[in-house]
Amino acid sequence: MNSVLQPYRPPSEHYENFPVASWLCPPRLRPPIAAIYWFARTADDIADEGDADAASRLANLAQYRDDLRRAGRGTAGSNRWPDVFGPLAAMIRTFRLPLPLLERLLDAFEQDVRFTADARRYRDEAQVLDYCTRSADPVGRLLLHLYDVHDAQSLQRSDQICTALQLINFWQDLRRDIARGRWYLSQQRMEQHGVTESELRSDAPSARATRMMAACCADARRHMLAGAPLARQLPGRAGWELRLVVAGGLRILDKIAAIDHATWRQRPRIGKRDVPLLLWNACRPLPRCEARP
Repeated sequence: MNSVLQPYRPPSEHYENFPVASWLCPPRLRPPIAAIYWFARTADDIADEGDADAASRLANLAQYRDDLRRAGRGTAGSNRWPDVFGPLAAMIRTFRLPLPLLERLLDAFEQDVRFTADARRYRDEAQVLDYCTRSADPVGRLLLHLYDVHDAQSLQRSDQICTALQLINFWQDLRRDIARGRWYLSQQRMEQHGVTESELRSDAPSARATRMMAACCADARRHMLAGAPLARQLPGRAGWELRLVVAGGLRILDKIAAIDHATWRQRPRIGKRDVPLLLWNACRPLPRCEARP
């Protein structure tokens, strides 16, 4: 959830790839979007931050899930996270937020904790994409719900965009994730390119790893372009907001390409200098989906 356009900034220096309540967002939707953001941000911190062991993290996430369900029923929770569930409960009532989508986000955080604790690896690309259906796709569907968009084609295109953003985040953050035991590269992908874990834990160049990451980024780009027509379909501010999301994701992919896809050595990011280009790209016709070779 990153954006140089967001007015809401978390207290810790999180860097995100999903935009949060930017100036393009209609004022009436900023409170529910902010409530959803803080719900996801806090759950992510429970799963990631500090030095708690896996059992403690999972227990806290279970309590967090129970508080979510209580907020949905309008009953009192544990009061451990009042700044999250106070606003969220009000937004659930006002906007009828679908609780199953919020719970799917918690499923993803719990999966991260378990995979990290057990040093598990994703077997193939299908497993990685399945993870994205919980970690990213619910966010887009929640936003479409707020904009009262429910048709199947829009939901599918939203899933493509959100999956792309999640994959882009994986490949942008490769160095940091590997250092903390998070491994989103599948065994299938690494075997296809003959890449070893030791290569990705090193600062040395690797032609094999470069080819692998180029393939990863090409897949992310295809997902993004497959979903991009949604930005042309949505009217008004929602469409322009999504155009900036698409432009931002594609810009990060361009920055990854500019460092020869070596994100196991260096982490690219979008900064203030990129804003004019993002605005320009958002105003241009959106790129069409590239066919898979």
